[in-house]
Amino acid sequence: MDKNIVIIGAGPTGIGAALRLHQLGHRNWTLLEAGPEAGGLASTVTDSKGFLWDMGGHVIFSHYKYFDDVLDASVPSWRYHQRESWVWIKERFLPYPFQNNIHRLPPADTLRCIRGLLSAEKGKLLGTRPRSFQDWIDANFGVGIAELFLNPYNMKVWGFSPNSMTADWMGERVPTIDLSRIVENILLDRDDVSWGPNAQFRFPEHGGTGAIWRSACSLLPQERVHCNTEVVEIDCDRRDVTTKSSEHLSYDCILNTMPLDVLLRRLRGSQLDGVMSAADKLVHSSTHIVGLGMDGQVPQHLEGKCWMYFPEDDCPFYRATVFSHYSSANVAKPGQQWSLMFEICESSQQPALADPVQATIEGALNTGLISGRDSIVSQFHIRLEYGYPTPFLGRNELLDSVQPQLRERAIYSRGRFGGWKYEVGNQDHSLMQGVEAVDSMLFDVEEQTYFDPDHVNTKKDSTRRFTLCRDLLAQNAARVPCVTGSCKEVTSGISNLQSSNRR
Repeated sequence: MDKNIVIIGAGPTGIGAALRLHQLGHRNWTLLEAGPEAGGLASTVTDSKGFLWDMGGHVIFSHYKYFDDVLDASVPSWRYHQRESWVWIKERFLPYPFQNNIHRLPPADTLRCIRGLLSAEKGKLLGTRPRSFQDWIDANFGVGIAELFLNPYNMKVWGFSPNSMTADWMGERVPTIDLSRIVENILLDRDDVSWGPNAQFRFPEHGGTGAIWRSACSLLPQERVHCNTEVVEIDCDRRDVTTKSSEHLSYDCILNTMPLDVLLRRLRGSQLDGVMSAADKLVHSSTHIVGLGMDGQVPQHLEGKCWMYFPEDDCPFYRATVFSHYSSANVAKPGQQWSLMFEICESSQQPALADPVQATIEGALNTGLISGRDSIVSQFHIRLEYGYPTPFLGRNELLDSVQPQLRERAIYSRGRFGGWKYEVGNQDHSLMQGVEAVDSMLFDVEEQTYFDPDHVNTKKDSTRRFTLCRDLLAQNAARVPCVTGSCKEVTSGISNLQSSNRR
């Protein structure tokens, strides 16, 4: 069946869906983006002084060969980095993970952390399932690390108490405890710097993170991509999409990536009361991105550092990134300037600052990130209404009720905020949610990323591959989808996926 598919949003999820459709040779689709260009929350802005700023501290890591293929096809030049992340606490930097480097704390605090860890280790024998994120923190790390770092930091980053959040989102996001390794590090006074899924990462040489998605979008037939086109209403009964300019588009299926609460409020049709009422129950926080561009060289104590966490109240930001370290092209005058990018949370429990930029400068001075104001040549600020989809208590039950009802109306709501699952909200997850949704629409293949986060976060998936065969490369200028050459491999891959689902 030649389904008419409307994609709402040209962030990673929408681009992933469109690339998959184009790869499959499916011609009957339209991509609608409310903003002026592709990228969404993965966009990059160039300020008036020539400094580049991402919409947060994005780090490229991949669980999927398909995602790797898209990156390779989209961006010709990369910078590769070894992750160095640090925690500023007690007027000093500790390497991350915090618990592996508590030997750097004052002795009394190190002892406090060890006692908490030992107590938590005994408690694990009880095998009690944590109800909340706070329960998970206490059970795994103990009171010392919880009170010193994890509780204040998570309040700063989420804007909500860990008591009000579920523990289901954890996965690989927070490093757990290796007690013997911690003891060894204390005895040997040894730093333990590199951990996690993004211990190594790459970053575009030019254009910031946004360059990935602008370039990936350019691989698509441009007559099907419509920017500055906001969807304001979806009539589920008539299968009709209305844009802000009063244009109407019919559809057989929708891949939605705008925030789920926004989508629910824009639905029209019969028997929707139960679905639409869920919009008010979804919880999120907003993010303020503040950028400071400086003349001169990176201070010696920040050389090599990628990003830093700030749990204490001597600054408003929870994370700072040495953004010029990612690429020298992120500043206006490479070799003569450097830059810091900060993130500040705003929520119903953590009100907005009167002046985020000046508060950030004060915080940067307090924490020793900068030594004075004179070198600052650029100040940037943007507020993102949708920063983090909060994994609130009851989230899973709400999504388990809403998503099937949307699916009955041929609407797939996916992506960081379209799906409202932080644990699969990275760029690789987001793109693959779009890819897998398309395969589900066209071939009835089960989606893994959205519905089984624990599974996809524990392995590298190579089931699907994105290939630009010679025929597609030759025809892309004419915007003709390729259905020949190596793209025939897609059909075989889909058959394998279907067979796997049946098993």
